[in-house]
Amino acid sequence: MTIATQAATAAPLPSPQPLATLDSRVPLTRVSLAYVAQRINLYLRFGNPTRTVQIDRWRRCAVFLPTAIFCRIRWESNDYGTVRWQLMVLQACTPLDAMQTIPGIRPGARLLLHAEGEQKVRAVLAQIDAIEALGIKAIDVSPAYWRTLGNRLAARLPLPEYSTERHAAWLAGRALQ
Repeated sequence: MTIATQAATAAPLPSPQPLATLDSRVPLTRVSLAYVAQRINLYLRFGNPTRTVQIDRWRRCAVFLPTAIFCRIRWESNDYGTVRWQLMVLQACTPLDAMQTIPGIRPGARLLLHAEGEQKVRAVLAQIDAIEALGIKAIDVSPAYWRTLGNRLAARLPLPEYSTERHAAWLAGRALQ
């Protein structure tokens, strides 16, 4: 089989057309998502992507503008059970911002919270549910709260609650900037 025949029979790459309407000067953060039944589930818990591109039957790509906050959860298993629980709360950045290189996130993002293991992930999910029960969207929560939550989780200290008063203070401070 010749190279030309191989190229003709290969699956076509996804079209960049869905992203064509965005200004090319805006730096975008691309987050890889995937789902294979009983093996891997890589999904967003919260966040408002500008676009979501379906790559194939199992993979998608969510695209975020700078300063957007989102939460990505990774669950993996094998024939013997669950092998990985991971939760990250991230903030999309511009190319000039300090950011971490994270697999599946291009070019990178600011890591606000990282939880690894079933107990820690469930504890953070409970905090997210409590915040949403207050009528506050998780994407609007202060980045400082996510950092504090991650630090408390790592130190095995009691997790702080996010209150409407704390949220109002965050919004007032952001309005002054």
